[in-house]
Amino acid sequence: MQKVDLFGLKVEFDYLIIGIIAAMAIILIINIVILCKLAKNKKRLNAFMSGKDAQSLEAEITKRFRDIEELQKGKAEHDLELTNIKQLQKLAYSKVAINKYDAFNEMGGKLSFALAMLDNNYNGFIINAMHSREGCYTYIKEIVAGEPTILLGDEEKKVLDEAKKQ
Repeated sequence: MQKVDLFGLKVEFDYLIIGIIAAMAIILIINIVILCKLAKNKKRLNAFMSGKDAQSLEAEITKRFRDIEELQKGKAEHDLELTNIKQLQKLAYSKVAINKYDAFNEMGGKLSFALAMLDNNYNGFIINAMHSREGCYTYIKEIVAGEPTILLGDEEKKVLDEAKKQ
C-alpha cells in the first residue's frame, strides 16, 4: 500500500480515497435535502404571491393588520362588558326556592306558598302568600346575608334553607 503525505501526516492512499468518497456522498445527501426544502418553499411562495404584485400584497397585509387591531379593540370592549355583566349577575336573584302548602287546613289544593329569592351574597326576600276562605294574605320578609330580619314561620324557614343550598 502506498502512503501519501497529507499535511505532515502519513495516510494510506486507499483510506484517503474512501474518506473523500464518503465526504462527497454526505455533501450530495445534504444538497438533495436542501434542494427539496427549496422546492417546497418555492411552492409556498408561489401560492402566497399568486395573482399579487408587491404593492397589492403590501396593501393586503396592511389591511389585515388594521383588521387585527379592530378585533383587539372589540375584544377589550367585550371583556369590559363581560366584567360588568358578571358584577350585575352577583346582584341578580339566582337562588330561588318555592314551597306550596296548606295554610289553614280548611282548604285543599295547597294554594298558599312561600317564595325565597336571594342573590349570591344571600341578600333578598321571602314572600309568603297565605290563602284562606276569607282572602289571601301576603307578607314579605327581608333576608340579609342569609339571615331574616324578623322571625320566620316553618314554611319560610324551609324555603330559605332550600334557596341557600343552590
